Amino acid sequence: MSASPVRVRVEALSPAHASAARHWAERLGLAQEGEAEFALQLGDDGLQLVELGPGAPGPVRVDFVEGAAAHRRLFGGGSGQMIAKAVGIQSGVRPQVLDATAGLGRDAFVLASLGCTVTLVERQPLIAALLEDGLARAARDPEVAPIVARMRLICGNAVEILQTWTETPPQVVYLDPMFPHRDKSALVKKEMRLFRPLVGDDLDAPALLAAALALASHRVVVKRPRKAPCIDAARPSHQLDGKSSRYDVYAKKALKG
Repeated sequence: MSASPVRVRVEALSPAHASAARHWAERLGLAQEGEAEFALQLGDDGLQLVELGPGAPGPVRVDFVEGAAAHRRLFGGGSGQMIAKAVGIQSGVRPQVLDATAGLGRDAFVLASLGCTVTLVERQPLIAALLEDGLARAARDPEVAPIVARMRLICGNAVEILQTWTETPPQVVYLDPMFPHRDKSALVKKEMRLFRPLVGDDLDAPALLAAALALASHRVVVKRPRKAPCIDAARPSHQLDGKSSRYDVYAKKALKG
């Protein structure tokens, strides 16, 4: 569920980006002036979201070409990664995945880089804007473009989208609901601080799991902090445990090549 409304303004970081910033402001219904707690900024490196005020962490943006995404793509372990095993990637099997809680798209990008076709659903318009901008910039990079071509973004309420889905059902629905994370990495702490006022906790996670189980043709995968309870006490078919997180797998039908 969304947290209390916060004030966000749109800023161009240079005159060259003024027109595009105006377009984002109009599209998102945001002001370009006045007091605000957050700013959506547009510059040479793309769109970024930053908390304003003293002591605030740095900006957050989506970058599928460089940084952490590039390192994981090149050195992350390929199909041996736990998320790959959770969604059912195996020899000759690359499931069609619907990531219903896309966030900054990191998990979706990993799955797409391994050959899956991924539909991303993000309900928070500002986060969806960061994702859209990141996908557009990645599509201009020759090395990454074939990967993001397998990624499609939908902005909207995931429960409603899943309940009214009219296309071929995805083989796998992937969920990573917002949770009071205990991850101590600076990156996660920065993002949690930034996004928590905007999105709050996912209090409708039980409804989202129910919609996912009704839609997925083969399995639902839920990412959780390692010691967190299962959503709505629903018992998964099996679990994959990591150091800080785990994957609850709800199997409906075997994935075959």
